Amino acid sequence: MASDDMVRVAVDQELCIGGGICEMLEPEVFELDDDIVISSVIGDGLLPRDRAAVVVDRCPGQAISIVEGES
Repeated sequence: MASDDMVRVAVDQELCIGGGICEMLEPEVFELDDDIVISSVIGDGLLPRDRAAVVVDRCPGQAISIVEGES
């Protein structure tokens, strides 16, 4: 697949440990709530597939996934 293939990402808030790596890597897509220390997707949640794969791989709680079939 092309690196510019856009995919939607999602955060499983039950798995999120609040490490903030997602927000550090993609601040326009992820936001860490300061009160509950859980990440969420902001905006449309779209990223190029190669960048989404990096965020998924680096999430320490394995809480981020690529939502297949949506773009």
